[in-house]
Amino acid sequence: MKYQIMVRMLMMLLSRKKVTAAEIAQKYEISLRSVYRYVEELNISGIPVDVVRGRYGGIYLADTFRLPSGYFTRGEYTAAINALTAMAAQVGDEDTISALEKLRHQQKSDTRDVSICGNILIDGGSWCDMGTFSEKMRVCEQAVNECKCLEIDYISREGEHTRRVIDPYVLIFKQNIWYVYAYCHSRADFRTFKIGRIRQARFTGKTFEKKPVSRADIPLNFGYSSEQLIPVTLEIKKEAIADVEEWLGVDNIEPRGNGLIASVCLPDDDTSVEKILGYGGKVKVLEPADLRQKVRAAAIAIAENNA
Repeated sequence: MKYQIMVRMLMMLLSRKKVTAAEIAQKYEISLRSVYRYVEELNISGIPVDVVRGRYGGIYLADTFRLPSGYFTRGEYTAAINALTAMAAQVGDEDTISALEKLRHQQKSDTRDVSICGNILIDGGSWCDMGTFSEKMRVCEQAVNECKCLEIDYISREGEHTRRVIDPYVLIFKQNIWYVYAYCHSRADFRTFKIGRIRQARFTGKTFEKKPVSRADIPLNFGYSSEQLIPVTLEIKKEAIADVEEWLGVDNIEPRGNGLIASVCLPDDDTSVEKILGYGGKVKVLEPADLRQKVRAAAIAIAENNA
Protein backbone atom coordinates (compact mmCIF):
# COMPACT_ATOMS: atom_id res chain seq x y z
CA MET A 1 0.00 0.00 0.00
CA LYS A 2 2.86 2.33 0.87
CA TYR A 3 4.44 2.16 -2.59
CA GLN A 4 1.08 2.49 -4.32
CA ILE A 5 0.51 5.73 -2.45
CA MET A 6 4.01 6.97 -3.34
CA VAL A 7 3.36 6.33 -7.04
CA ARG A 8 0.01 8.10 -6.83
CA MET A 9 1.68 11.03 -5.06
CA LEU A 10 4.16 11.24 -7.93
CA MET A 11 1.34 11.20 -10.49
CA MET A 12 -0.42 14.02 -8.60
CA LEU A 13 2.74 16.10 -8.63
CA LEU A 14 3.35 15.45 -12.34
CA SER A 15 -0.14 16.72 -13.06
CA ARG A 16 -0.41 19.65 -10.66
CA LYS A 17 3.20 20.49 -9.75
CA LYS A 18 2.14 21.46 -6.22
CA VAL A 19 -0.07 19.82 -3.59
CA THR A 20 -0.32 20.24 0.16
CA ALA A 21 0.53 17.56 2.68
CA ALA A 22 -2.98 17.89 4.09
CA GLU A 23 -4.51 17.12 0.66
CA ILE A 24 -2.45 13.95 0.30
CA ALA A 25 -3.13 12.86 3.88
CA GLN A 26 -6.86 13.32 3.44
CA LYS A 27 -7.02 11.68 0.00
CA TYR A 28 -5.13 8.52 1.03
CA GLU A 29 -6.17 8.49 4.70
CA ILE A 30 -2.65 8.61 6.09
CA SER A 31 -0.95 10.85 8.66
CA LEU A 32 0.98 14.03 7.82
CA ARG A 33 4.06 12.33 9.22
CA SER A 34 3.65 9.51 6.69
CA VAL A 35 3.29 12.05 3.86
CA TYR A 36 6.61 13.69 4.72
CA ARG A 37 8.27 10.29 5.12
CA TYR A 38 7.08 9.27 1.65
CA VAL A 39 8.40 12.56 0.23
CA GLU A 40 11.80 11.80 1.74
CA GLU A 41 11.77 8.31 0.20
CA LEU A 42 10.90 9.76 -3.22
CA ASN A 43 13.90 12.08 -2.89
CA ILE A 44 16.18 9.19 -1.94
CA SER A 45 15.02 7.35 -5.07
CA GLY A 46 16.17 10.30 -7.21
CA ILE A 47 12.88 12.15 -7.73
CA PRO A 48 13.36 15.87 -6.91
CA VAL A 49 10.42 16.55 -4.59
CA ASP A 50 10.66 19.70 -2.49
CA VAL A 51 8.75 20.87 0.57
CA VAL A 52 8.16 24.59 1.11
CA ARG A 53 6.86 25.59 4.51
CA GLY A 54 4.56 28.48 5.27
CA ARG A 55 1.16 29.83 4.32
CA TYR A 56 1.68 29.55 0.56
CA GLY A 57 3.90 26.49 0.70
CA GLY A 58 3.31 22.95 -0.37
CA ILE A 59 4.97 19.89 -1.87
CA TYR A 60 6.54 20.61 -5.25
CA LEU A 61 8.04 18.61 -8.08
CA ALA A 62 10.93 20.26 -9.94
CA ASP A 63 9.98 21.45 -13.43
CA THR A 64 13.17 19.83 -14.70
CA PHE A 65 11.89 16.33 -13.84
CA ARG A 66 10.55 13.93 -16.44
CA LEU A 67 9.69 10.26 -16.20
CA PRO A 68 12.51 7.94 -17.42
CA SER A 69 12.78 7.63 -21.18
CA GLY A 70 11.80 3.94 -21.06
CA TYR A 71 8.52 4.64 -19.31
CA PHE A 72 6.70 5.14 -22.62
CA THR A 73 7.88 5.28 -26.22
CA ARG A 74 6.77 8.26 -28.28
CA GLY A 75 4.30 6.05 -30.16
CA GLU A 76 2.83 4.79 -26.91
CA TYR A 77 2.44 8.36 -25.65
CA THR A 78 0.62 9.37 -28.82
CA ALA A 79 -1.67 6.33 -28.77
CA ALA A 80 -2.51 6.79 -25.09
CA ILE A 81 -3.22 10.50 -25.49
CA ASN A 82 -5.43 9.94 -28.54
CA ALA A 83 -7.42 7.22 -26.76
CA LEU A 84 -7.87 9.27 -23.60
CA THR A 85 -8.82 12.38 -25.58
CA ALA A 86 -11.60 10.46 -27.31
CA MET A 87 -12.73 8.94 -24.01
CA ALA A 88 -12.68 12.29 -22.21
CA ALA A 89 -14.88 13.81 -24.92
CA GLN A 90 -17.48 11.08 -24.39
CA VAL A 91 -17.21 10.36 -20.67
CA GLY A 92 -15.52 13.40 -19.19
CA ASP A 93 -15.00 11.90 -15.72
CA GLU A 94 -12.40 13.40 -13.39
CA ASP A 95 -9.97 10.45 -13.44
CA THR A 96 -9.86 10.31 -17.25
CA ILE A 97 -9.22 14.03 -17.57
CA SER A 98 -6.54 13.86 -14.85
CA ALA A 99 -4.76 10.96 -16.60
CA LEU A 100 -4.87 12.84 -19.91
CA GLU A 101 -3.30 15.94 -18.39
CA LYS A 102 -0.52 13.88 -16.81
CA LEU A 103 0.36 12.28 -20.13
CA ARG A 104 0.27 15.58 -22.00
CA HIS A 105 2.65 17.02 -19.45
CA GLN A 106 5.08 14.16 -20.01
CA GLN A 107 4.82 14.02 -23.82
CA LYS A 108 8.22 13.68 -25.44
CA SER A 109 9.74 15.86 -28.09
CA ASP A 110 11.26 14.35 -31.22
CA THR A 111 14.86 15.13 -30.31
CA ARG A 112 17.23 15.99 -27.54
CA ASP A 113 18.14 19.59 -26.81
CA VAL A 114 19.47 20.21 -30.30
CA SER A 115 18.77 23.45 -32.11
CA ILE A 116 19.61 24.45 -35.70
CA CYS A 117 20.11 28.07 -36.70
CA GLY A 118 21.10 28.50 -40.34
CA ASN A 119 24.20 26.34 -40.80
CA ILE A 120 24.92 26.06 -37.06
CA LEU A 121 23.80 23.06 -34.99
CA ILE A 122 24.04 23.23 -31.20
CA ASP A 123 23.67 20.16 -28.99
CA GLY A 124 23.28 21.33 -25.40
CA GLY A 125 23.60 17.87 -23.86
CA SER A 126 26.75 16.26 -22.52
CA TRP A 127 28.17 12.95 -23.81
CA CYS A 128 26.45 11.04 -21.01
CA ASP A 129 23.29 13.19 -20.94
CA MET A 130 20.21 11.14 -20.10
CA GLY A 131 17.83 14.05 -20.64
CA THR A 132 18.30 15.87 -17.33
CA PHE A 133 20.47 18.62 -18.82
CA SER A 134 18.05 19.09 -21.69
CA GLU A 135 15.20 19.59 -19.22
CA LYS A 136 17.22 22.22 -17.34
CA MET A 137 17.88 24.00 -20.62
CA ARG A 138 14.20 23.84 -21.53
CA VAL A 139 13.13 25.33 -18.21
CA CYS A 140 15.79 28.08 -18.29
CA GLU A 141 14.96 28.98 -21.91
CA GLN A 142 11.24 29.18 -21.11
CA ALA A 143 11.99 31.37 -18.07
CA VAL A 144 14.09 33.73 -20.20
CA ASN A 145 11.54 33.92 -23.02
CA GLU A 146 8.49 34.36 -20.79
CA CYS A 147 10.11 36.35 -17.94
CA LYS A 148 9.29 33.68 -15.36
CA CYS A 149 10.98 33.56 -11.96
CA LEU A 150 12.80 30.35 -11.08
CA GLU A 151 13.74 28.80 -7.78
CA ILE A 152 16.92 26.78 -8.19
CA ASP A 153 19.06 24.45 -6.11
CA TYR A 154 22.60 25.44 -7.04
CA ILE A 155 25.92 23.76 -6.20
CA SER A 156 28.99 25.98 -6.60
CA ARG A 157 32.50 24.82 -7.56
CA GLU A 158 33.37 24.97 -3.85
CA GLY A 159 30.53 22.58 -3.04
CA GLU A 160 28.28 25.23 -1.46
CA HIS A 161 24.62 24.19 -1.81
CA THR A 162 22.20 27.14 -1.94
CA ARG A 163 18.57 27.69 -2.82
CA ARG A 164 17.94 30.88 -4.80
CA VAL A 165 15.14 32.69 -6.58
CA ILE A 166 16.38 34.15 -9.86
CA ASP A 167 15.05 36.23 -12.75
CA PRO A 168 16.72 34.73 -15.86
CA TYR A 169 17.68 37.32 -18.51
CA VAL A 170 19.76 35.52 -21.11
CA LEU A 171 21.41 32.18 -21.91
CA ILE A 172 25.15 32.23 -22.64
CA PHE A 173 27.16 29.57 -24.48
CA LYS A 174 30.93 29.84 -23.95
CA GLN A 175 33.71 27.25 -24.29
CA ASN A 176 31.13 24.48 -24.77
CA ILE A 177 29.36 25.35 -21.51
CA TRP A 178 25.86 26.81 -21.03
CA TYR A 179 25.22 29.56 -18.47
CA VAL A 180 22.19 31.61 -17.47
CA TYR A 181 22.68 35.28 -16.59
CA ALA A 182 20.08 36.23 -14.01
CA TYR A 183 19.15 38.62 -11.24
CA CYS A 184 19.60 36.77 -7.94
CA HIS A 185 17.14 37.79 -5.22
CA SER A 186 19.36 36.29 -2.49
CA ARG A 187 22.35 38.46 -3.48
CA ALA A 188 20.27 41.41 -4.74
CA ASP A 189 22.52 41.54 -7.80
CA PHE A 190 23.10 39.92 -11.18
CA ARG A 191 24.95 36.61 -11.25
CA THR A 192 26.00 34.04 -13.87
CA PHE A 193 25.00 30.44 -13.12
CA LYS A 194 26.39 27.36 -14.86
CA ILE A 195 23.33 25.35 -15.95
CA GLY A 196 25.13 22.06 -15.36
CA ARG A 197 25.46 23.03 -11.68
CA ILE A 198 21.73 23.60 -11.22
CA ARG A 199 20.52 20.49 -9.37
CA GLN A 200 16.86 21.26 -9.94
CA ALA A 201 14.65 24.18 -10.90
CA ARG A 202 10.98 25.03 -10.69
CA PHE A 203 8.81 27.93 -11.75
CA THR A 204 7.66 29.97 -8.76
CA GLY A 205 4.46 31.11 -10.49
CA LYS A 206 5.67 34.72 -10.52
CA THR A 207 6.91 36.81 -13.43
CA PHE A 208 9.34 39.71 -13.56
CA GLU A 209 9.91 42.78 -15.69
CA LYS A 210 13.33 42.90 -17.29
CA LYS A 211 15.51 45.86 -16.39
CA PRO A 212 17.51 47.48 -19.20
CA VAL A 213 20.70 45.41 -19.63
CA SER A 214 23.26 46.01 -22.36
CA ARG A 215 25.83 43.61 -23.80
CA ALA A 216 28.54 45.49 -21.89
CA ASP A 217 26.76 44.79 -18.60
CA ILE A 218 27.10 41.03 -18.97
CA PRO A 219 30.48 39.75 -17.67
CA LEU A 220 32.02 36.96 -19.70
CA ASN A 221 34.92 36.15 -17.36
CA PHE A 222 32.40 34.45 -15.03
CA GLY A 223 33.83 35.40 -11.65
CA TYR A 224 37.34 36.37 -12.73
CA SER A 225 38.13 40.07 -12.60
CA SER A 226 41.06 41.48 -14.55
CA GLU A 227 43.09 41.38 -11.30
CA GLN A 228 42.56 37.61 -11.05
CA LEU A 229 43.90 36.91 -14.55
CA ILE A 230 47.60 36.61 -15.29
CA PRO A 231 49.51 36.67 -18.61
CA VAL A 232 50.70 33.18 -19.49
CA THR A 233 52.96 31.89 -22.27
CA LEU A 234 52.64 28.21 -23.19
CA GLU A 235 54.63 25.94 -25.49
CA ILE A 236 52.43 23.36 -27.20
CA LYS A 237 53.41 20.08 -28.82
CA LYS A 238 51.84 19.43 -32.22
CA GLU A 239 49.92 16.33 -31.07
CA ALA A 240 48.00 18.50 -28.58
CA ILE A 241 47.27 21.41 -30.89
CA ALA A 242 43.68 20.48 -31.76
CA ASP A 243 42.65 20.18 -28.10
CA VAL A 244 44.46 23.38 -27.08
CA GLU A 245 42.87 25.28 -29.97
CA GLU A 246 39.46 24.33 -28.61
CA TRP A 247 40.50 25.52 -25.16
CA LEU A 248 42.26 28.80 -26.02
CA GLY A 249 41.02 29.54 -29.55
CA VAL A 250 43.02 29.35 -32.75
CA ASP A 251 43.72 33.11 -32.76
CA ASN A 252 45.86 32.83 -29.63
CA ILE A 253 48.25 30.19 -31.00
CA GLU A 254 51.07 30.93 -33.43
CA PRO A 255 54.20 29.20 -34.78
CA ARG A 256 57.45 30.32 -33.20
CA GLY A 257 60.73 28.65 -34.14
CA ASN A 258 60.18 24.91 -34.24
CA GLY A 259 57.19 24.95 -31.94
CA LEU A 260 53.79 26.47 -31.23
CA ILE A 261 53.28 29.23 -28.68
CA ALA A 262 50.15 30.55 -26.99
CA SER A 263 50.08 33.91 -25.20
CA VAL A 264 46.89 34.31 -23.17
CA CYS A 265 45.49 35.50 -19.83
CA LEU A 266 44.37 32.71 -17.51
CA PRO A 267 42.82 32.58 -14.02
CA ASP A 268 45.44 32.72 -11.28
CA ASP A 269 44.14 29.66 -9.43
CA ASP A 270 44.17 25.86 -9.43
CA THR A 271 41.86 25.61 -12.46
CA SER A 272 44.69 26.66 -14.78
CA VAL A 273 47.08 24.16 -13.20
CA GLU A 274 44.53 21.34 -13.53
CA LYS A 275 43.83 22.22 -17.17
CA ILE A 276 47.51 22.24 -18.11
CA LEU A 277 48.10 18.94 -16.31
CA GLY A 278 45.23 17.45 -18.31
CA TYR A 279 47.37 17.59 -21.46
CA GLY A 280 49.81 15.09 -19.97
CA GLY A 281 53.07 16.92 -20.60
CA LYS A 282 52.14 18.15 -24.07
CA VAL A 283 51.77 21.74 -22.82
CA LYS A 284 54.72 23.48 -21.11
CA VAL A 285 54.52 26.72 -19.11
CA LEU A 286 57.18 29.17 -20.23
CA GLU A 287 55.94 32.14 -18.22
CA PRO A 288 55.33 32.95 -15.42
CA ALA A 289 57.78 30.92 -13.37
CA ASP A 290 55.35 30.76 -10.43
CA LEU A 291 52.72 28.95 -12.50
CA ARG A 292 55.36 26.59 -13.93
CA GLN A 293 56.39 25.66 -10.39
CA LYS A 294 52.75 25.03 -9.38
CA VAL A 295 52.29 22.68 -12.34
CA ARG A 296 55.51 20.87 -11.48
CA ALA A 297 54.53 20.45 -7.81
CA ALA A 298 51.08 19.17 -8.75
CA ALA A 299 52.57 16.65 -11.21
CA ILE A 300 54.98 15.35 -8.54
CA ALA A 301 52.08 14.99 -6.09
CA ILE A 302 50.11 12.99 -8.66
CA ALA A 303 53.10 10.70 -9.34
CA GLU A 304 53.65 10.10 -5.60
CA ASN A 305 49.97 9.41 -5.03
CA ASN A 306 49.99 6.77 -7.79
CA ALA A 307 53.36 5.22 -6.92
